[in-house]
Amino acid sequence: MHHISITPFSANGITYTPSAKPIVVICMDGSADEYLDTTLAHDRMPNLKKMILQGYRGMVRGALPSFTNVNNASIVTGVSPAVHGICGNFFYDAEKDEEVMMNASAYLRAETLLAAAADAGRKVAVITAKEKLRDILSHQLTGIAFSAEKAAQVNLETHGIENVETLTRQKTPAIYSADASLFVLKAGVSLLKQGVADFLYLSLTDYMQHTYAPDTEESLAFYEAQDAEFGKMLQLGAIIGATADHGMNAKVKADGSPNVLFIETMLTEKFGKGFRVICPITDPYVKHHGALGSYVVVHMDDISRIDEVKNWLTLQPGITEVYDKKTGCHILEQPADRSGDLFVLSGRDVVVGKTAAHHDLNALDGTLRSHGGRYEEMVPMVISHPLNTIYKLKAQGDPRNFDIFDFTVNGTQ
Repeated sequence: MHHISITPFSANGITYTPSAKPIVVICMDGSADEYLDTTLAHDRMPNLKKMILQGYRGMVRGALPSFTNVNNASIVTGVSPAVHGICGNFFYDAEKDEEVMMNASAYLRAETLLAAAADAGRKVAVITAKEKLRDILSHQLTGIAFSAEKAAQVNLETHGIENVETLTRQKTPAIYSADASLFVLKAGVSLLKQGVADFLYLSLTDYMQHTYAPDTEESLAFYEAQDAEFGKMLQLGAIIGATADHGMNAKVKADGSPNVLFIETMLTEKFGKGFRVICPITDPYVKHHGALGSYVVVHMDDISRIDEVKNWLTLQPGITEVYDKKTGCHILEQPADRSGDLFVLSGRDVVVGKTAAHHDLNALDGTLRSHGGRYEEMVPMVISHPLNTIYKLKAQGDPRNFDIFDFTVNGTQ
C-alpha cells in the first residue's frame, strides 16, 4: 500500500481529519431506502449487511429539489444549494434571458472538499456515470475525474488519467443500462487496487431505479452486482460511506398511466399569459423521466398577482407545497438570484411539468418513475465502520446526505 496522507484539510467551514485508510464515498443515485430494504430481505447484499452490522445505517435528509446535480454538488461541498448555487439540472438565467443546463463548474459558488483533499496530499479520484456531472465535481481538482459515459474519450490532460478502458478492463457502457453504474464501481476498485487513488467519490446513475421497482429481479440483480464491488473495496481496507442524491417513486394513476399536472397550461388557462414554468429536472437523459419531476419553479410577468396565483395553486389536487420566492428560498435553501417567483412541489405519485408539448412521454423506457419533491428527500446513509461518540449523537439529530464525507472521514476514527 502506498503512503496515504493524513494531513487535515478544510472546505466551506468544515475541517476533515482523515485516517491513513482509503476513503470511498458512493452516491447511489436514486436509491430510495426501499431498494436496500428489499435487496437485503432477499439476501442479495451480504457486504452491505456486513457494513450495516459493523457500522451505521440511518435515514438522512437530502437537498431540495431532490435532483441529481443539486445533491451531488451538495455532497462534494458539504453545504446546501443556497450556498453552492446549483439549484437544478436546468434553470432560467434571467440576466441572459436563456433557459440553460446548469452542468458547468462556472455555476458553482463554493469550493469542493475533493479539491481541498487533493491539495492536502490525498490521491483523489472522481468517477461519475453521467458526463453532465464531471465538470462540477472536478472543480479546481488536481486529480482524476472522468465519467463512465465518456470513458473511451478520457485523456491525461483533461481527466488526469488515460487508457481507462485498459486500466479497468471494461468497455465504455451504454448510459441507459445497469452497466453505467457498475462501471463506476469497478473502476473505483481498479484505482484503489493499483494505488492510483485513495480518496474517491463514485457517483452512479438512476436509470435502473427510473425503470424498475425495488422488488423486480432486474433491480435485485443490479444491487447484488453493486454489493460485490463493495466487498472488494472492503477487502482493500477502505472506509465506505454510501448515500443517495434522492429517492424514487412511481408517478402514475391507478391505471398505470403517467400522473402529470402541466402547470404552465393550468396557469395560462386560469389567469392568461405571462407565465414561464421551468422544470429543473430537465437534462439530456430523456429515457429516465421525460423531464418530469415533482418540483417546478414559476416565473411571472406580473408579480402583483403572486398571492392570488399561489393561493389558487395551493388548492389544486396533487399540489402539496407552493411558496413565494422569499419563503421558498428560506425553506427550500435556494439561491434567490437563480430561483423563480413561485416554487411548486407535488405529491408522492404526481409529477409537474410545463405543457404537454414540452414532454415526450414516448421516450420513457417503461412506466413513469421520478423524483424531485418532498417525497424523495429522505435517503439512506450507510457507513462501513463504527461511528465515534460525537457522530453517534449527530446521527440522532438532523443529518443531511451532504454530511456523508464528514461522517465517513471524521466520524469513524
